Amino acid sequence: MLSRFKLGSSTSLLKTVTGGFCRFLNIHEHQSHEILREHGVHVPGGKAATAPEEARKVAEELGYDKFVVKAQILAGGRGLGTFKNGFKGGVHLTSNAEGVEDLARKMIGQVLVTKQTGPEGKPVSRVYVSECVQPKRELYFAILMDRTFGGPVMVGSTKGGVSIEDVAKETPEAIHTIPIDFEKGIQRSQAERMAHLLEFPPECMEMAIDNIMHLYDVLVKKDATMVEINPMIETEDKKVLCADAKINFDDNASFRQKSVWAMRDLSQEDPFEVSAAKYDLNFVKLDGSIGCMVNGAGLAMATMDIIKLHGGNPANFLDVGGGADEEQVREALKIVTSDPKVKAIFVNIFGGIMRCDILARGIVNAVQQVGISVPLVVRMKGTNVELGKKILKESGLKMYATDDLTEGAKLAVKAASERM
Repeated sequence: MLSRFKLGSSTSLLKTVTGGFCRFLNIHEHQSHEILREHGVHVPGGKAATAPEEARKVAEELGYDKFVVKAQILAGGRGLGTFKNGFKGGVHLTSNAEGVEDLARKMIGQVLVTKQTGPEGKPVSRVYVSECVQPKRELYFAILMDRTFGGPVMVGSTKGGVSIEDVAKETPEAIHTIPIDFEKGIQRSQAERMAHLLEFPPECMEMAIDNIMHLYDVLVKKDATMVEINPMIETEDKKVLCADAKINFDDNASFRQKSVWAMRDLSQEDPFEVSAAKYDLNFVKLDGSIGCMVNGAGLAMATMDIIKLHGGNPANFLDVGGGADEEQVREALKIVTSDPKVKAIFVNIFGGIMRCDILARGIVNAVQQVGISVPLVVRMKGTNVELGKKILKESGLKMYATDDLTEGAKLAVKAASERM
């Protein structure tokens, strides 16, 4: 069942399962541990700190023989990452409070670059000071929502602590899956089966089953789309602990998960996406040079495809939706033009619920307020299209207007290439 999954980081795993890009709330590791503890899941002890001196006090309070100090960013690969100040590694061990403070001083306020952050990296505003637990074995376990099955699926492997994507590629037989009937919920027999597949010895079995059952509770009660534990560890003293946790949440449940949404760290998110969300706009930043403003995800995909077909590269996916008003259109255009990589803008709108005259007024207002220094190509079809064209024409704005999608894409590609 899971052979079709491209397993790996939680982000790539989630994208594959859901069949595309979805905006889900992502929280830090220490926040995930707090939620797991609340639901009875066994995790190592630890606490976050936002300053080196605080990190030292936390270590003194915890009083462990050995500590793990982890930079908190919303990206994987921290251990092999490098800070822009030259310090290597976002995960380090130390045996005393002084060492914890020294490590925190090298991490907090710095930018960590990993294989998942891209060259720009992510800012570190806090570290997680936790108990150092020596594992006998490291395993992988996750529960995630699978559209094909139409509900949650447990995923487990005895090969944990490494990229599960590589495991799925090299040894797919090491990946075990058990679907769960959402109406019935997880059954103890299913948790027992997964614990056996993960090869827990008899003396660890009860703790492993307990963790699995409570992790499912987290998925359901917190409206999570995925709960990923990598690694789940078996210790020498026969304990089963969830060491590194990753939880993603469904945006549609934000109204009933206010305490979870209060954990959101905007410093870790793309500022363009944050700005777009304020106006109920869907925005995804890409690597190209042509800004795309459309209404509807299907039209967005078609627009990006036709740009690629004619040799261009989209700089973003900005969907204003079917019911956008003038203010949303204005703000959408502001967001697109604020990206320095954008060399041309292609507005491709089909006026169904959204009227073309509203789009036109939004464009005119945006240009009058902020100006546009790059070529603008507008293609409109649908409700009040003639009125929309009239508004644009009478505005005196310099732009390329067309009724044809192919011609519009070609014009945008040509305009962007001339400014490269």
